[in-house]
Amino acid sequence: MSSRTANCPNCGAQIRFLWSSAVQTTCEFCRSILVRHDLDLERVGEVADLPPDSSPIQIATEGVFRNKPFLVVGRIVYDYEAGSWNEWHVVFNDGSSGWVSDAQLEYAVSFLTPAPTPLPAQDKVTRDTKFNWSGTVYQVTSVTSARYRGVEGELPFEYWDKELVAFADLRTEGGRFGTIDYSDSQPLLFLGEAVEFEDLRFRNLRQFEGWS
Repeated sequence: MSSRTANCPNCGAQIRFLWSSAVQTTCEFCRSILVRHDLDLERVGEVADLPPDSSPIQIATEGVFRNKPFLVVGRIVYDYEAGSWNEWHVVFNDGSSGWVSDAQLEYAVSFLTPAPTPLPAQDKVTRDTKFNWSGTVYQVTSVTSARYRGVEGELPFEYWDKELVAFADLRTEGGRFGTIDYSDSQPLLFLGEAVEFEDLRFRNLRQFEGWS
């Protein structure tokens, strides 16, 4: 396997990586979920049927955040009582990666961030819980229980055997955005900012019937 191509161990189709550091990807031909181990790909599951999606973003969509171009290479899909949302994995032109959250026409860009202080357990976090990190106050605005629905494309970690997961969303008065992700044994912190769709200067979006 080269740094950019491999063959699916299930169907033999060529897998072309958009991001050479991907840990997990999916085969678009047989729907296998594939985890990368050095020079080999291991089949660990199969992509579930994803819920209907009205997002214009897709794999290989391009955009810009803070004057840095990025490419959409993967996504994780969740649903909850109000509908579903996408966490799009994006790779920047300097090799770093982050996430674009796409939920009910609300968008945010965030990055995995070392927690400045130990993160509390899920049952210790409620709406209005506050954190003061480096002089910035983040307040929990919602705690959401969501159902993992599936994956697509390339991810920076293994993520395929989840069921119910929880997230605590945070905001600051200045428009900063954060999420505490309780989908793993140790909570993860993602920090960033809420953005408008137009701010990301997308290209190569999905086209829907009736769009001009």
